[in-house]
This record gives sequence, structure tokens and C-alpha cells, in this order.
Amino acid sequence: MPLQSARRSGLVDEIINQLRDQIASGEWTVGDRIPTEPELAGQLGVGRNTVREAVRALAHAGLLEIRQGAGTFVRARSELTGPVRRRLARARQRETLEVRRGLEVEAGRLAALRRTETDLTDLDIAVSHREAAWRDGDVEGFIAADVELHRLIVAAAHNELLSELYAEITDALHESLRATLGDRLRPSDYVDHGPLVAAILIGDPGKAAAEAAGFLDELLAQYQGAE
Repeated sequence: MPLQSARRSGLVDEIINQLRDQIASGEWTVGDRIPTEPELAGQLGVGRNTVREAVRALAHAGLLEIRQGAGTFVRARSELTGPVRRRLARARQRETLEVRRGLEVEAGRLAALRRTETDLTDLDIAVSHREAAWRDGDVEGFIAADVELHRLIVAAAHNELLSELYAEITDALHESLRATLGDRLRPSDYVDHGPLVAAILIGDPGKAAAEAAGFLDELLAQYQGAE
């Protein structure tokens, strides 16, 4: 490859990575229109052709969608979204729970080892929101708070790939909770996640992993008994 072409290819790859990071970080969320080609070129300090190639590459990968006359929009947070969601659509509930268990147990273990003070503050707030929604009998609020708590535990593991994989099963987690809870919150459906967060707080990876596994094992036992 000629030197000039190699340099250009490297620059395009660099811009692709920068745009991908902005999407993954949530700076641009799914459905957002990203800045125009001239705006991106100015922000990134590169030529419009470089930006155009990077955007096309990300569109081909499924992260962006180019709509003629309307702009370019975020379609997914990562390249995993399309394939994983298609596979989840074909999965049985038990299979999804088994995968969720694997991710959450390891996330709990790693979170106990790697959590920061910011992580602990975020977890404390998330637990408070979850408890408040339960006391208020707010089903949708509780589901949202529960999913957010689990997401924050995964984030506290500080493993980017783990976080990306977990993000792809959150829709399935929402659906599972709605199916379990129905239209109201019953005492028998309550799961106390206080011990899990406490284990992360004191930095006990074994306890955190065991707490993460406990309630999911109960759910799996129900599905295995039904099959």
C-alpha cells in the first residue's frame, strides 16, 4: 500500500474509533442525529472525505443510519446489537437467564474488586430509587430502577466488553421483569439487592458473586421445573 494511502487509512480508522466511542459512551444515543459532515470535520480537525468514509464504515457496521435529506442517525450502540438481538429473539427464557447469570455473577465479582467511590455513590442512589419505587407500588418505576441498578453493577466491573454484552440483554431483562411482576408489586416478588451492593462496598468478590447468583438460581429453578 502506498505511504499516502496507508496514512489516510490510519486516519479513517482513528476517526471511526472516535465516533464509535462517542456512541458507546452515550454522548449520542440511539435515535439521535449526529452532527453534519462539515461540523464533524471541524470538530475532529480532519477533511470531509475522511469523515465521510468513517461514517459510511459505521453505517455498514450497523451503528449509524444515513437518511438522505435528513442526516445521519445513531442506529445502535455497538456492532453487537443487531446479531445479539436477533439471537435473543430466538432464545428461550431459560437460555437468556443462564447467559444473564454468567454475566452478572462475574460482574458482581469484578465490581467488588474494581469499584470506585463514584461507582459506590451511583449504586447507593440506584438502590434508593429502587426501594422508593417499590414502596410506592410503581411497577414501571421499579423495573427501570432495577435494570439501572444491575447496569451500574456491571459498569462497576470496569470491563468494556462485559458492559457492551450486558447492554444487549437489557431489553430481555425488562420483558422478563414485566412478565414476572404483572400489573402490581407483590411481597413475594421482592428481591433484596442490599447484600449484593454491601458485598461490593466492602470489596468481597466471593460474597458478591454468590449474592448475584442466588436470586438468578431461584429463577432458573422455576424455569427448569416448568420445562
